[in-house]
Amino acid sequence: MTVSVVSSLSISPVLRQTRNARTFSITSIRCSSSPSSTMEEHPKRVVVCGGGVIGVCTAYFLAKRGAAVTLVEKSAVACAASGKAGGFLALDWCDSGALSSLARASFNLHRTLAQELDGPQSYGYRPLSTLSLSITETDSQATPSGSKPSIVPNWVDGPVRSPRTIGTRETTAQVHPQLFTRTLISKAVENYGAEVVIGKLESVEVEEGRVKSVALEGGRVIESDAVVLALGPWSCKLELLSSIFRVHGLKAHSIVLEPKNPDAITPHALFLTYHPSQGGKPLDPEVYPRPTGEVYLCGMSAEEEVPDDPEQIVGNPEAIEVLKRVARTVSSQLGEGEAEVKAEQACFLPCTDDSVPVIGGVPGIRGCYVATGHSCWGILNGPATGAAMAELVLDGRATIVDLTVFSPARFVGRSRRGKV
Repeated sequence: MTVSVVSSLSISPVLRQTRNARTFSITSIRCSSSPSSTMEEHPKRVVVCGGGVIGVCTAYFLAKRGAAVTLVEKSAVACAASGKAGGFLALDWCDSGALSSLARASFNLHRTLAQELDGPQSYGYRPLSTLSLSITETDSQATPSGSKPSIVPNWVDGPVRSPRTIGTRETTAQVHPQLFTRTLISKAVENYGAEVVIGKLESVEVEEGRVKSVALEGGRVIESDAVVLALGPWSCKLELLSSIFRVHGLKAHSIVLEPKNPDAITPHALFLTYHPSQGGKPLDPEVYPRPTGEVYLCGMSAEEEVPDDPEQIVGNPEAIEVLKRVARTVSSQLGEGEAEVKAEQACFLPCTDDSVPVIGGVPGIRGCYVATGHSCWGILNGPATGAAMAELVLDGRATIVDLTVFSPARFVGRSRRGKV
């Protein structure tokens, strides 16, 4: 399996594969910044398990702080939800719940990263206008010409009803999630000496209550001073975590279209209330035009068992067909013959029973940390989660955001602890 950073936005490939060790590294590493003054003479060795956006952001900020970081990923960086998500960012949509401070800090950090890493060119960062629309599939009578509300973009020529603005260019934005994730890991490797290892995590080795190493399938052991488990929906596969809390997978479907006239598709994210022709409960698909010229549509989610291998995940044909119907109902430019289907896909979003991510130290094991359960807000909250985890691992506490509400300790006593 090869990790590459190649895209239509001209990101240069900076990783290479070492044939025997299945390790990715840079031929010549030169750090562009000095290690943090809080680091010891020898950099702290941290193994981050999981190559999705949460693991990569954690690895990036740890490496930037001077830690000796090894990222372990079973398949490929951003091969699952972090490569198949919408990449939508919102400043204040989580204000009514526990995620408020995390989301606000992360939205602002996304903006900072975009300035530092040339996000508009590197991974499609841009502000968006965001609309809520109601559309009925059987409603053949679109809004009469000349009477369409001015907030509705011209390319949305379907039977639109009840349009309203729910996000402005100051409060909503987007990234291409796969390009964002792979840009960060390439920078962590190229600039800060991080290493990426392709291999399956077998166990976390603990000695006298402290992390000692991680063991990979095939016998490789990586010594470490700290381990961060950012396994997304695969957290449920590791007994060390599943004995404390439950993470289940929500299977979400998406398609990626390439319209014939991409320049006509303006940067407007659409959140739909969609009434199917056969009746029943309305659906809530989402539409995100991308600066690559593609249009991403997602929806049709349901809880399912998470497979062992992310490469085994495929979309359900019925769900994919619904998304295609949504596309052509919303816009004639997204229908068959006017847009090419570039991808039909599905991914699993990691969800917790209380709908709050799990971020913090694993109870009873010094040097072991977890960051998972971000559901549909993983891309948004990746940067602040990664920055907070780096502070927690290296400084003993996070300052960018208070992690108390996210602590895995909140589950202690609710379930039986199993063996490590």
